[in-house]
Amino acid sequence: MIDQIINHNKTFVAQKDYEKFITDKYPAKKLAVLTCMDTRLTELLPAALGLKNGDAKIIKNAGGLVISPFDSAMRSLIVAIYELGVEEIMVVAHSNCGACHMSYDHFHHEMIARGVTEETLHTIRMCGVDLDTWLEGFKDTPSSVRKTVETIKTHPLVPKGIVVRGFIIDSVTGALEEIS
Repeated sequence: MIDQIINHNKTFVAQKDYEKFITDKYPAKKLAVLTCMDTRLTELLPAALGLKNGDAKIIKNAGGLVISPFDSAMRSLIVAIYELGVEEIMVVAHSNCGACHMSYDHFHHEMIARGVTEETLHTIRMCGVDLDTWLEGFKDTPSSVRKTVETIKTHPLVPKGIVVRGFIIDSVTGALEEIS
């Protein structure tokens, strides 16, 4: 598959198909969107939000979560605020998310089946990584959105004037529901 992508890329560049995507690094709408990496959202989310290339910084991870105040999602938001001029943040979870009801127990069995040893898992735990928390999903999507919004709003490095709002997008229709 990767070789097919590389071949496509050579044609894309040779035909200058990239020209319609040229923009700069600053989001035109001064907006960052934290959302899930779900494939259903790749084109649906920007279309449903009316965003085009260059309008917003879109940060994706499993579940669209900030799982700790100093994780990579929060780091990206801090950079977006201070380096790229972001003034508003949307947290956008979605219906039927795979991270809902995700658990370390499930991953543990899958990891062992694919050759990760118990010794490796023990070593990771001894290095201070709580795999149960790190690989835990969420049980309730609205509560998860509220928690992420609150973590961002109360973060000591987020300026008081930054607007942070949470939503759930329907994975089929793109309809947004604001979570307050």
